[in-house]
Amino acid sequence: MAEFNYKTITGDIFGGVTASVIALPLALAFGVASGVGAQAGIYGAIILGFVAALAGGTKVQISGPTGPMTIVAASTLVLFQGNVSLLMAAILLTGLFQILLGVLKVGKFVKYVPYPVISGFMSGIGIIIILLQINPLLGIEGVSSPLQAVGAFTQIWTLFQLDAVYVSLIALLIVFFTPRKIARIIPTPLLALVVVTAIAQLAGLNVTTIGSIPSGLPEFAWPGFALEQVPIIVTAAMSLAVLGAIDSLLTSLVADSLTKTEHNSNRELIGQGLGNALTAFAGGIPGAGATMRTVVNVKSGGSTRLSGILHALILLGVLLGLGRYAAIVPMPVLAAILIKVGIDIVDYRFVKIIRKAPKHDLVIMFVVLLLTVFVDLIVAVGVGVVLAAVLLTVRVTQQVQSSVSDFEISVRDVEGCEKFNFEKSFNVRVVDIDGPFFFGSTSRLVGQVGAMLGTKIVIFNCLKVPFIDLSAFFALCEIILKLKEKKIMPFIVVSEEIRAKLIRLGISSILREQHIYLSFDQAVDHARDHVCDNRD
Repeated sequence: MAEFNYKTITGDIFGGVTASVIALPLALAFGVASGVGAQAGIYGAIILGFVAALAGGTKVQISGPTGPMTIVAASTLVLFQGNVSLLMAAILLTGLFQILLGVLKVGKFVKYVPYPVISGFMSGIGIIIILLQINPLLGIEGVSSPLQAVGAFTQIWTLFQLDAVYVSLIALLIVFFTPRKIARIIPTPLLALVVVTAIAQLAGLNVTTIGSIPSGLPEFAWPGFALEQVPIIVTAAMSLAVLGAIDSLLTSLVADSLTKTEHNSNRELIGQGLGNALTAFAGGIPGAGATMRTVVNVKSGGSTRLSGILHALILLGVLLGLGRYAAIVPMPVLAAILIKVGIDIVDYRFVKIIRKAPKHDLVIMFVVLLLTVFVDLIVAVGVGVVLAAVLLTVRVTQQVQSSVSDFEISVRDVEGCEKFNFEKSFNVRVVDIDGPFFFGSTSRLVGQVGAMLGTKIVIFNCLKVPFIDLSAFFALCEIILKLKEKKIMPFIVVSEEIRAKLIRLGISSILREQHIYLSFDQAVDHARDHVCDNRD
C-alpha cells in the first residue's frame, strides 16, 4: 500500500515495540485486578489488540484491558459469585452489543463531545498516570487509585529504596533529555528500557522487576450459562459495552488530535466488538482503546495499523516463551516511562490559553479533570457533556430575542374599511422572535402574553427562527388558545420548512393553515382584510 514506506514501517516498529513494553505489565496487572488471573489480562491484550488494530476505525489505536473496563469486569465477577464462565458469556455479549452499536452508526455522536470535556479527560488521564507511578518510581509498592497515591505522599520519605531512586533518575534523564537526533533513531522509552535494565543487571541493583510471565496458548472454550442467568448477563454486558464504546471513542479523539487525522467511529466500534467477543472464547478480560498506550505508540512513531498488530504479536511472543527477558525489566524504569507519558498527555494547548478562555469552558474542563482523577472516567465525561449542554442552553437562550410591538396598518381608500370613518390606520401586535425557538426560550415568550392583549390581531413573526422544538410548539399552541379565548386572531409567519413541521405536528387543530404565512406582507394584507371585512 502507498502508506507504507521505510519511514512509516520504522516508526510502526518502534511504536509497536514500545507500546507492547508498556502494555505487558499493565495487561498482567489488570488481569490480576479483574480476579480472573494475570493470564486473562495478557490474553485480552493480544486478541483485542490484534483484532481492533486490524478491523477498527482508528489506525494508530492500541487496544487492550483498561482500568475502567477491568473495574467493571471485577465487579461483574463478584456479582456472578466468582463464576468465570458467566463473566465470559457477558464479555461475549459485550462484543456483540458493540458490533450492533457500530452497525447502527451510534459511534458518530462522539464527535459532538465538546473540546473542554476532551481536554479535561486528557489532562486527567495524564495526572492519574503520574500519581500512580510515583510509588513504583521510588521502589515502593504501588497503589490502585489517585486518592491512595495522594494519601501515600507522607510515607514516601521513609519507605523509598535508594537503588530504585538511582534507576529512576537514569531513566528520567534518558526519557526527558535524550537529544532529538538520537530520539529520532530510537524512541526514548525503548532506549531507557534497554539501557537502564542493562545497568541494573550489571551493577546488581536491588530493584523490583516485572517478574514471572505466564506462558502458553489459552484453551478456547464456549462460555456457558443457564437460561435464568440471561437477565444479569445482559445487564452486565450492556454496561461493559457502553463503557468500552465511550472509552475507545474518546481515545480515538485523542489519537485524532495527535495525528491530525479523522477516525471512523462506527468501524472502531465494530472492531472493538469483534475483539472483545473473541477474547471471551480464550478466557481473556474485556478491554477498549487504551489512551496511554495509543499516545505512546504515536509519540514513538506509530502511524498505521501495523504498529497495533505488531504490539499484539510481541505480546504473543512473550506469552510463548520470551517472558524470561521481560521478567528482568525494573519496575522503576516503567514508572519513569509512564510519568513522561503522563506529562505528555496533559493538554498544554488549553493550558496556554487558560487566562483567555471563556469561564464556562474553564468550569467544564476543571470539573471533568477533577472527576476523572478522583471519581471515575466515565462519570467525568457524562457530567462534562451534561454540564456543557446546560451551559450552552443558557448561552443560546440569552441570545434569543423576543419583543412585542405595535405595527400600524393603513386603511385609507381601502374598500370595506368605511366603518373606520376618518381613521387612516389601525395597529396590530407583532411578536418578533429572533433565534432558536426551543425549550430554553419558551418561558420568555409565555411571559409576554400579557403584552399581546388589547388588540384584534397578533402576528408571530418567526422568519428569523432557524428551528423549533416540541417544547416551543406546545408553548406556541398554549399562547394561541389563550389569545383566541380573548377573541384575538393569531397569525404566524415562518419559513416553509417550519410551516411544514407545524402542520405535521397538528397545529391545524387550533389554527387554520391559511393563517400560517411565508411572508410578513401576506400576514399584514390578511390582517387588513380581516379587520375591514371580518374575514376568517
